[in-house]
Amino acid sequence: MQPPQDPFRPYDPQYDPLLAPDPGAGRAYAPTWWVASAGTPPEDDGPLVTDIDVDVAIIGSGATGMATALYLAQEHGIQATVLEANQAAWGCSSRSGGQGQNASGRLKRSQWIERWGLDTAKKLDAEIRGGFENFRHLTTQIDCDAFDGGHLYLAHRPEKLAGLEAEARLMRETFGYATRMMGTEELRRDYCDEREAKGAMFEAEGVGIHPLKFTFGLMRRARALGVTVHTSSPVQGWHTIDGVHHLRTPAGTVRARRVAVCTGGYTGQALSPMLKNRIMPILSNSVVTRPLSDAELAATNFRSHTFLTDTRTLRFYYRLLKGNRLQIGSRSAVSGADAEDPVHLKLLTDAIARKFPPLTDIRIDYSWWGWVDMSHDMMPRITQPDAGKKIWYAVGYGGNGVSFSTWAGKRLAERLAGKDAGKEVFELPIYRSPLPFPNVMGLVESRAFAPFRRIGQRALYKWYWLRDEK
Repeated sequence: MQPPQDPFRPYDPQYDPLLAPDPGAGRAYAPTWWVASAGTPPEDDGPLVTDIDVDVAIIGSGATGMATALYLAQEHGIQATVLEANQAAWGCSSRSGGQGQNASGRLKRSQWIERWGLDTAKKLDAEIRGGFENFRHLTTQIDCDAFDGGHLYLAHRPEKLAGLEAEARLMRETFGYATRMMGTEELRRDYCDEREAKGAMFEAEGVGIHPLKFTFGLMRRARALGVTVHTSSPVQGWHTIDGVHHLRTPAGTVRARRVAVCTGGYTGQALSPMLKNRIMPILSNSVVTRPLSDAELAATNFRSHTFLTDTRTLRFYYRLLKGNRLQIGSRSAVSGADAEDPVHLKLLTDAIARKFPPLTDIRIDYSWWGWVDMSHDMMPRITQPDAGKKIWYAVGYGGNGVSFSTWAGKRLAERLAGKDAGKEVFELPIYRSPLPFPNVMGLVESRAFAPFRRIGQRALYKWYWLRDEK
């Protein structure tokens, strides 16, 4: 075998999981604010340099992978081996918006009821809420700049208010939350002077974090319990002999009895047939400004670090960070080859100017993009897709994995340890079925649609823009 490549290979801004066989080997982090401000990464075990035999191998060292490893060791006495293609937490966990919501997947609770009925929706709510509370507790134990200030969902047009009011009423009356509507006067007086907002829905369940500091914290805890983390060790081949999985990396093969895939939006098409064409990777662009001056803070009336999202289909997510920098992100680019086009940066700087006019033309200190793992039915899966094969995965959060990924790791650890049998919670839709293939209008599902997904995505993005802006 060839030795692993240099652990400091340059970051590839055009990396595309639908085209590249793997995320690379030992590539540098994306140039994010989180990487610049996270401090020294935890120690790891370096690239794999020989063949090894393990009980459990986990592919991916983001929040899901590290939480899975942590809970396997902490609650089940199993020390897993984690394989990371590049640097620790190189993917979603070093690029996300850090908005920990009481959610997972793209569907709202009203949509859960439409799809599965009220009884299942209530059970799913209890599970997602439990995951959020677990995440909230972890943020008090890990130094991650956590701000437990809730979530503001802003109507960017007057006609969006009715939908927010209906969802807030459902959250209160059906699910028992204290979700409420907020007028523009209260919003601008107590939170920030966001000029597009026509009103907002406020939910108290929301914790903003520094996602890389948080994942580094999970990693430190896991390694203290005996977990091994091999960086610069992408899985470049996978075959199974007599029930043992042979995971080939550049300089060594891991022979594992059980495998968990926690690769999020960085799941390559060649990794496993069980995942091919079942995840749609979606780019999310993000920027962080220079620190705001006292005059700019006064002009925008930022009084809180509570995070915000708006009601566009391709929504903007934003907040004032510790140190008074503004962070904002949204969907824009479609392919890796297109990601560097200045039009995507302009989308975000134009949004800053609309939402906060005093910050027009403010200097951008950090600009990056990352891949979101979107399932074709908009909900995640934490499952064993084939009972005859000891392979599990936890993916498909659709941009809402900041809080739920740690709970997904906890549930995935239960499944890997064989402690899921007979538990009613594992009958929920996110646990009992595999990720679906692409579909047309939710009516016909087929892998044959996979080659046409990006054609459809480009058309949808144009339609979304017309619907949201015209």
